Amino acid sequence: MIADEATYARLMAAAQKGDKSAYNVLLSETGMWLERYFRRRVPPHHLEDLVQDVLLALHAKRATYDTARPFLPWLAAIARYRWVDHLRKVYKHESEMLEDDHAIEDSHEDVVEARVSLERLFVQLPKKQAEAIELVKIEGCSIIEAAEKTGQSESSVKVNIHRGLKKLATLIERAE
Repeated sequence: MIADEATYARLMAAAQKGDKSAYNVLLSETGMWLERYFRRRVPPHHLEDLVQDVLLALHAKRATYDTARPFLPWLAAIARYRWVDHLRKVYKHESEMLEDDHAIEDSHEDVVEARVSLERLFVQLPKKQAEAIELVKIEGCSIIEAAEKTGQSESSVKVNIHRGLKKLATLIERAE
């Protein structure tokens, strides 16, 4: 069975009232929905762990679901937050691996391709946002240093980074 919005909402409402069979069906259906949701967002070897992580979050947050509102946007919000957490964890782990002195030096093709892709994305941002992200997130400058180099206030640098990263995330999601 592939559940629709009304079915998900009905199952969740029943689960909140203690209906264990409805909760089991909800978890099963939600698991399938999450697999479809994440299939194009993460590598296959990360899929099952991420689905389980969201199901655990759903279990922990089930009391916060408002039965007067749609279920799928609520679930998608949880899934998106867990996906972002997952990306942070993966990239942090990968950056730690890059710092390993014993790492084998790769060709620079991937770096060049990534830089070209990043430049294509930066073109779609306002100049001040791209500049702030470049200085702080890529070059590793502090907020104070970035403010001095760009002539912006520290709070403007922070706002430009936040808005720029948010727009980049939107652009990347649309590209998928």
